[in-house]
Amino acid sequence: MTISLTKTEQTAAPPLRAALRWGPVSLVLRPRMVLIIAVLAVALFGLFCLDVAIGETNLGFGKVLDVLAGGGSRSQRFIVFESRLPRALTAVVVGAALAIAGAITQSILHNPLAAPDFLGITSGAALGAVAVMVGTGGATTGWAISLGTPIAAMIGGLGTAAVIYLLAWGRNPLGGSGVTVMRLVLIGVGVNSLLLSAISWLLTRAELEDAARAQLWLTGSLNSADDSKLIPAAIALAVVLVVAVGSARTLAALRLGTDTTRVLGVRIQTQQAVLIGAAVIGAAVATAAVGPVAFVGLAAPQIARRLLRTPGEPLIGSAVIGAILVVGADIVSRTLFSVELPVGIVTAAIGGPFLLLLLIRLNRKATL
Repeated sequence: MTISLTKTEQTAAPPLRAALRWGPVSLVLRPRMVLIIAVLAVALFGLFCLDVAIGETNLGFGKVLDVLAGGGSRSQRFIVFESRLPRALTAVVVGAALAIAGAITQSILHNPLAAPDFLGITSGAALGAVAVMVGTGGATTGWAISLGTPIAAMIGGLGTAAVIYLLAWGRNPLGGSGVTVMRLVLIGVGVNSLLLSAISWLLTRAELEDAARAQLWLTGSLNSADDSKLIPAAIALAVVLVVAVGSARTLAALRLGTDTTRVLGVRIQTQQAVLIGAAVIGAAVATAAVGPVAFVGLAAPQIARRLLRTPGEPLIGSAVIGAILVVGADIVSRTLFSVELPVGIVTAAIGGPFLLLLLIRLNRKATL
Protein backbone atom coordinates (compact mmCIF):
# COMPACT_ATOMS: atom_id res chain seq x y z
CA MET A 1 0.00 0.00 0.00
CA THR A 2 1.35 3.37 -0.98
CA ILE A 3 0.56 6.61 0.61
CA SER A 4 0.84 9.74 -1.49
CA LEU A 5 1.30 13.06 0.17
CA THR A 6 -0.06 16.12 -1.59
CA LYS A 7 0.75 19.68 -0.73
CA THR A 8 -2.33 21.44 0.61
CA GLU A 9 -2.90 25.07 -0.13
CA GLN A 10 -2.77 27.30 2.87
CA THR A 11 -5.49 29.88 3.00
CA ALA A 12 -4.50 33.28 4.23
CA ALA A 13 -5.90 34.18 7.59
CA PRO A 14 -8.22 37.18 7.63
CA PRO A 15 -6.48 40.39 8.65
CA LEU A 16 -6.63 41.19 12.31
CA ARG A 17 -8.69 44.21 13.26
CA ALA A 18 -8.33 46.34 16.35
CA ALA A 19 -11.19 46.30 18.81
CA LEU A 20 -12.33 48.57 21.60
CA ARG A 21 -13.71 46.83 24.67
CA TRP A 22 -15.40 48.47 27.63
CA GLY A 23 -17.23 46.06 29.90
CA PRO A 24 -19.86 44.20 27.85
CA VAL A 25 -19.38 46.58 24.91
CA SER A 26 -17.05 45.47 22.11
CA LEU A 27 -16.48 47.50 18.95
CA VAL A 28 -14.46 46.21 16.01
CA LEU A 29 -12.55 49.02 14.29
CA ARG A 30 -12.68 48.61 10.52
CA PRO A 31 -10.31 51.07 8.81
CA ARG A 32 -12.75 51.97 6.06
CA MET A 33 -15.58 52.57 8.51
CA VAL A 34 -13.39 54.68 10.80
CA LEU A 35 -12.20 56.75 7.84
CA ILE A 36 -15.71 57.42 6.54
CA ILE A 37 -17.04 58.35 10.00
CA ALA A 38 -14.06 60.69 10.47
CA VAL A 39 -14.80 62.37 7.12
CA LEU A 40 -18.48 62.68 8.04
CA ALA A 41 -17.56 64.17 11.42
CA VAL A 42 -15.37 66.78 9.73
CA ALA A 43 -18.20 67.58 7.31
CA LEU A 44 -20.60 67.92 10.24
CA PHE A 45 -18.24 70.32 12.01
CA GLY A 46 -17.93 72.40 8.84
CA LEU A 47 -21.71 72.58 8.41
CA PHE A 48 -22.09 73.39 12.11
CA CYS A 49 -19.71 76.36 11.84
CA LEU A 50 -21.46 77.52 8.66
CA ASP A 51 -24.83 77.32 10.42
CA VAL A 52 -23.45 79.53 13.19
CA ALA A 53 -21.88 81.94 10.70
CA ILE A 54 -24.95 82.77 8.61
CA GLY A 55 -27.71 85.13 9.68
CA GLU A 56 -28.72 88.77 9.55
CA THR A 57 -25.13 89.61 10.47
CA ASN A 58 -22.92 87.18 8.59
CA LEU A 59 -19.70 86.09 10.25
CA GLY A 60 -16.79 84.53 8.45
CA PHE A 61 -15.91 80.89 9.00
CA GLY A 62 -12.62 81.91 10.60
CA LYS A 63 -14.37 84.45 12.82
CA VAL A 64 -16.70 81.75 14.13
CA LEU A 65 -13.72 79.58 15.06
CA ASP A 66 -12.09 82.60 16.70
CA VAL A 67 -15.20 83.33 18.79
CA LEU A 68 -15.59 79.67 19.78
CA ALA A 69 -11.95 79.72 20.91
CA GLY A 70 -12.65 82.71 23.19
CA GLY A 71 -11.82 85.61 20.86
CA GLY A 72 -13.95 88.09 18.94
CA SER A 73 -15.72 91.26 20.02
CA ARG A 74 -18.42 91.47 22.62
CA SER A 75 -21.18 91.76 20.01
CA GLN A 76 -19.81 88.79 18.07
CA ARG A 77 -19.69 86.65 21.20
CA PHE A 78 -23.28 87.62 21.97
CA ILE A 79 -24.42 86.71 18.45
CA VAL A 80 -22.66 83.35 18.54
CA PHE A 81 -23.24 82.16 22.09
CA GLU A 82 -26.66 83.65 22.83
CA SER A 83 -28.38 83.41 19.46
CA ARG A 84 -26.88 80.99 16.97
CA LEU A 85 -24.96 78.37 18.95
CA PRO A 86 -28.02 76.99 20.81
CA ARG A 87 -29.85 76.67 17.49
CA ALA A 88 -26.99 74.84 15.77
CA LEU A 89 -26.41 72.55 18.77
CA THR A 90 -30.13 71.76 18.93
CA ALA A 91 -30.05 70.81 15.24
CA VAL A 92 -27.13 68.44 15.89
CA VAL A 93 -28.73 66.83 18.95
CA VAL A 94 -32.18 66.47 17.39
CA GLY A 95 -30.79 64.97 14.18
CA ALA A 96 -28.63 62.48 16.08
CA ALA A 97 -31.45 61.47 18.44
CA LEU A 98 -33.96 60.89 15.63
CA ALA A 99 -31.41 58.93 13.61
CA ILE A 100 -30.45 56.63 16.49
CA ALA A 101 -34.12 56.06 17.31
CA GLY A 102 -34.71 55.10 13.68
CA ALA A 103 -31.67 52.81 13.64
CA ILE A 104 -32.95 50.98 16.73
CA THR A 105 -36.49 50.45 15.45
CA GLN A 106 -35.31 49.40 11.98
CA SER A 107 -32.83 46.93 13.48
CA ILE A 108 -35.38 45.37 15.82
CA LEU A 109 -38.18 45.12 13.27
CA HIS A 110 -35.95 44.16 10.28
CA ASN A 111 -37.74 46.75 8.16
CA PRO A 112 -36.21 49.92 6.65
CA LEU A 113 -39.63 51.60 6.83
CA ALA A 114 -39.92 51.06 10.59
CA ALA A 115 -39.03 54.62 11.58
CA PRO A 116 -40.59 56.42 14.58
CA ASP A 117 -42.53 58.83 12.35
CA PHE A 118 -44.05 55.92 10.38
CA LEU A 119 -44.95 53.86 13.45
CA GLY A 120 -46.89 56.69 15.10
CA ILE A 121 -44.35 57.33 17.87
CA THR A 122 -43.54 60.82 16.62
CA SER A 123 -47.24 61.64 16.22
CA GLY A 124 -47.92 60.45 19.77
CA ALA A 125 -45.16 62.71 21.07
CA ALA A 126 -46.50 65.59 18.96
CA LEU A 127 -50.01 65.07 20.35
CA GLY A 128 -48.73 65.34 23.92
CA ALA A 129 -46.71 68.46 23.12
CA VAL A 130 -49.57 70.16 21.26
CA ALA A 131 -51.89 69.42 24.18
CA VAL A 132 -49.50 71.31 26.48
CA MET A 133 -49.19 74.22 24.04
CA VAL A 134 -52.95 74.56 23.68
CA GLY A 135 -53.62 73.93 27.36
CA THR A 136 -51.22 76.64 28.56
CA GLY A 137 -52.96 79.33 26.54
CA GLY A 138 -50.16 79.85 24.06
CA ALA A 139 -47.38 80.37 26.58
CA THR A 140 -43.89 80.20 25.10
CA THR A 141 -41.83 80.36 28.30
CA GLY A 142 -42.03 79.09 31.86
CA TRP A 143 -41.83 75.69 33.47
CA ALA A 144 -45.05 74.47 31.84
CA ILE A 145 -43.40 74.80 28.43
CA SER A 146 -39.73 74.03 29.18
CA LEU A 147 -40.54 70.95 31.31
CA GLY A 148 -44.15 70.16 30.49
CA THR A 149 -43.65 69.86 26.74
CA PRO A 150 -40.87 67.21 26.78
CA ILE A 151 -42.59 65.30 29.59
CA ALA A 152 -45.92 65.32 27.73
CA ALA A 153 -44.13 64.29 24.54
CA MET A 154 -42.46 61.36 26.32
CA ILE A 155 -45.78 60.27 27.82
CA GLY A 156 -47.45 60.53 24.42
CA GLY A 157 -44.65 58.62 22.67
CA LEU A 158 -44.37 55.88 25.29
CA GLY A 159 -48.15 55.54 25.53
CA THR A 160 -48.42 55.22 21.76
CA ALA A 161 -45.64 52.62 21.64
CA ALA A 162 -47.31 50.60 24.42
CA VAL A 163 -50.70 50.66 22.67
CA ILE A 164 -49.18 49.61 19.33
CA TYR A 165 -47.19 46.82 20.99
CA LEU A 166 -50.24 45.47 22.84
CA LEU A 167 -52.44 45.62 19.74
CA ALA A 168 -49.76 43.85 17.71
CA TRP A 169 -49.46 41.02 20.24
CA GLY A 170 -51.10 37.80 19.10
CA ARG A 171 -50.56 34.29 17.85
CA ASN A 172 -47.73 33.83 15.39
CA PRO A 173 -48.20 31.84 12.16
CA LEU A 174 -45.50 29.36 13.26
CA GLY A 175 -47.05 28.84 16.68
CA GLY A 176 -46.77 30.56 20.01
CA SER A 177 -47.60 34.17 20.75
CA GLY A 178 -45.72 37.39 20.29
CA VAL A 179 -45.38 40.39 18.00
CA THR A 180 -44.85 39.98 14.27
CA VAL A 181 -43.12 42.72 12.33
CA MET A 182 -45.79 43.14 9.64
CA ARG A 183 -48.60 43.30 12.19
CA LEU A 184 -46.75 45.91 14.26
CA VAL A 185 -45.95 48.10 11.24
CA LEU A 186 -49.53 48.00 9.92
CA ILE A 187 -51.00 48.80 13.33
CA GLY A 188 -48.45 51.59 13.73
CA VAL A 189 -49.54 53.15 10.43
CA GLY A 190 -53.20 52.99 11.51
CA VAL A 191 -52.51 54.47 14.95
CA ASN A 192 -50.45 57.20 13.31
CA SER A 193 -53.47 58.24 11.22
CA LEU A 194 -55.68 58.37 14.33
CA LEU A 195 -53.14 60.52 16.17
CA LEU A 196 -52.85 62.96 13.28
CA SER A 197 -56.64 63.31 13.35
CA ALA A 198 -56.51 63.97 17.10
CA ILE A 199 -53.89 66.69 16.57
CA SER A 200 -56.08 68.33 13.92
CA TRP A 201 -59.03 68.24 16.31
CA LEU A 202 -56.98 69.93 19.03
CA LEU A 203 -55.96 72.68 16.63
CA THR A 204 -59.58 73.35 15.68
CA ARG A 205 -60.45 73.77 19.38
CA ALA A 206 -57.57 76.15 20.13
CA GLU A 207 -57.44 79.93 19.89
CA LEU A 208 -56.31 81.25 16.52
CA GLU A 209 -52.88 82.43 17.72
CA ASP A 210 -52.26 79.22 19.66
CA ALA A 211 -53.27 77.11 16.67
CA ALA A 212 -50.98 79.10 14.35
CA ARG A 213 -48.05 78.71 16.76
CA ALA A 214 -48.69 74.98 17.15
CA GLN A 215 -49.05 74.53 13.39
CA LEU A 216 -45.67 76.19 12.82
CA TRP A 217 -44.15 73.91 15.47
CA LEU A 218 -45.70 70.86 13.76
CA THR A 219 -43.69 71.59 10.61
CA GLY A 220 -40.44 71.20 12.58
CA SER A 221 -38.95 74.60 13.33
CA LEU A 222 -35.66 75.62 14.97
CA ASN A 223 -36.75 79.26 15.35
CA SER A 224 -37.39 78.98 19.08
CA ALA A 225 -34.40 76.74 19.85
CA ASP A 226 -32.66 77.76 23.07
CA ASP A 227 -31.09 76.19 26.15
CA SER A 228 -34.49 75.14 27.53
CA LYS A 229 -35.04 73.02 24.41
CA LEU A 230 -31.42 71.93 23.99
CA ILE A 231 -30.75 70.56 27.48
CA PRO A 232 -33.65 68.03 27.66
CA ALA A 233 -32.87 66.86 24.12
CA ALA A 234 -29.17 66.44 24.95
CA ILE A 235 -30.02 64.43 28.09
CA ALA A 236 -32.35 62.19 26.09
CA LEU A 237 -29.67 61.69 23.43
CA ALA A 238 -27.15 60.68 26.11
CA VAL A 239 -29.61 58.15 27.58
CA VAL A 240 -30.38 56.65 24.17
CA LEU A 241 -26.68 56.43 23.29
CA VAL A 242 -25.82 54.65 26.54
CA VAL A 243 -28.66 52.14 26.14
CA ALA A 244 -28.05 51.58 22.42
CA VAL A 245 -24.27 51.19 22.63
CA GLY A 246 -24.60 49.00 25.72
CA SER A 247 -27.07 46.82 23.82
CA ALA A 248 -25.07 46.71 20.58
CA ARG A 249 -24.51 42.94 20.87
CA THR A 250 -28.22 42.42 21.48
CA LEU A 251 -29.07 44.50 18.40
CA ALA A 252 -26.62 42.44 16.35
CA ALA A 253 -28.25 39.23 17.61
CA LEU A 254 -31.76 40.51 16.89
CA ARG A 255 -30.77 41.12 13.26
CA LEU A 256 -30.14 37.36 12.91
CA GLY A 257 -33.78 36.51 13.55
CA THR A 258 -35.88 35.37 16.49
CA ASP A 259 -34.81 31.71 16.56
CA THR A 260 -31.09 32.48 16.39
CA THR A 261 -31.47 35.17 19.05
CA ARG A 262 -33.11 32.69 21.43
CA VAL A 263 -30.31 30.19 20.85
CA LEU A 264 -27.79 32.88 21.82
CA GLY A 265 -29.58 33.28 25.14
CA VAL A 266 -31.06 36.74 24.56
CA ARG A 267 -34.32 37.50 26.39
CA ILE A 268 -36.06 38.82 23.31
CA GLN A 269 -39.18 40.47 24.74
CA THR A 270 -37.30 42.19 27.57
CA GLN A 271 -34.49 43.47 25.37
CA GLN A 272 -36.92 44.64 22.69
CA ALA A 273 -38.94 46.55 25.28
CA VAL A 274 -35.82 48.27 26.66
CA LEU A 275 -34.52 49.23 23.23
CA ILE A 276 -37.89 50.42 21.94
CA GLY A 277 -38.34 52.43 25.15
CA ALA A 278 -34.99 54.13 24.56
CA ALA A 279 -35.89 54.86 20.93
CA VAL A 280 -39.23 56.33 21.98
CA ILE A 281 -37.60 58.60 24.57
CA GLY A 282 -35.07 59.87 22.04
CA ALA A 283 -37.66 60.50 19.33
CA ALA A 284 -40.19 62.03 21.73
CA VAL A 285 -37.86 64.53 23.40
CA ALA A 286 -36.31 65.48 20.05
CA THR A 287 -39.82 66.07 18.72
CA ALA A 288 -40.70 68.16 21.79
CA ALA A 289 -37.67 70.38 21.17
CA VAL A 290 -38.37 71.46 17.59
CA GLY A 291 -41.46 69.62 16.40
CA PRO A 292 -41.72 66.62 14.07
CA VAL A 293 -38.77 66.64 11.65
CA ALA A 294 -39.82 64.27 8.89
CA PHE A 295 -37.79 61.42 7.37
CA VAL A 296 -34.58 61.86 9.41
CA GLY A 297 -35.24 58.69 11.41
CA LEU A 298 -36.06 56.87 8.18
CA ALA A 299 -33.29 58.09 5.88
CA ALA A 300 -30.24 58.51 8.14
CA PRO A 301 -29.83 54.82 9.15
CA GLN A 302 -30.26 53.65 5.55
CA ILE A 303 -27.76 56.18 4.20
CA ALA A 304 -25.27 55.23 6.93
CA ARG A 305 -25.75 51.52 6.24
CA ARG A 306 -24.96 51.97 2.56
CA LEU A 307 -22.01 54.29 3.12
CA LEU A 308 -20.40 52.10 5.77
CA ARG A 309 -21.47 48.79 4.15
CA THR A 310 -22.58 47.25 7.41
CA PRO A 311 -25.00 44.31 7.74
CA GLY A 312 -27.30 46.38 9.96
CA GLU A 313 -28.05 49.99 10.75
CA PRO A 314 -24.91 51.47 12.42
CA LEU A 315 -25.58 53.58 15.51
CA ILE A 316 -22.72 56.09 15.42
CA GLY A 317 -22.82 56.46 11.65
CA SER A 318 -26.58 57.01 11.76
CA ALA A 319 -26.19 59.68 14.46
CA VAL A 320 -23.62 61.63 12.42
CA ILE A 321 -25.70 61.37 9.22
CA GLY A 322 -28.83 62.48 11.09
CA ALA A 323 -27.04 65.52 12.50
CA ILE A 324 -25.72 66.39 9.03
CA LEU A 325 -29.23 66.16 7.55
CA VAL A 326 -30.82 68.50 10.11
CA VAL A 327 -27.96 71.03 10.18
CA GLY A 328 -27.78 71.01 6.39
CA ALA A 329 -31.55 71.44 6.13
CA ASP A 330 -31.35 74.40 8.53
CA ILE A 331 -28.70 76.04 6.33
CA VAL A 332 -30.79 75.46 3.20
CA SER A 333 -33.95 76.82 4.83
CA ARG A 334 -32.16 80.04 5.80
CA THR A 335 -30.16 80.74 2.65
CA LEU A 336 -31.87 79.45 -0.51
CA PHE A 337 -35.25 81.13 -0.09
CA SER A 338 -36.46 84.70 0.37
CA VAL A 339 -38.23 83.68 3.58
CA GLU A 340 -36.95 81.29 6.23
CA LEU A 341 -38.63 77.91 5.97
CA PRO A 342 -39.16 75.45 8.83
CA VAL A 343 -36.45 72.81 8.76
CA GLY A 344 -39.06 70.04 8.63
CA ILE A 345 -40.25 71.22 5.22
CA VAL A 346 -36.73 70.88 3.81
CA THR A 347 -36.22 67.40 5.27
CA ALA A 348 -39.63 66.35 3.92
CA ALA A 349 -38.69 67.61 0.45
CA ILE A 350 -35.48 65.56 0.62
CA GLY A 351 -37.03 62.53 2.32
CA GLY A 352 -39.98 62.15 -0.06
CA PRO A 353 -37.88 61.14 -3.10
CA PHE A 354 -35.69 59.00 -0.83
CA LEU A 355 -38.78 57.12 0.37
CA LEU A 356 -39.87 56.50 -3.22
CA LEU A 357 -36.43 55.12 -4.12
CA LEU A 358 -36.49 52.91 -1.03
CA LEU A 359 -39.94 51.56 -1.91
CA ILE A 360 -38.82 50.83 -5.48
CA ARG A 361 -35.76 49.01 -4.15
CA LEU A 362 -37.84 46.94 -1.72
CA ASN A 363 -40.33 46.10 -4.47
CA ARG A 364 -37.54 44.87 -6.74
CA LYS A 365 -36.19 42.66 -3.95
CA ALA A 366 -39.66 41.23 -3.32
CA THR A 367 -40.17 40.34 -6.99
CA LEU A 368 -36.81 38.59 -7.41
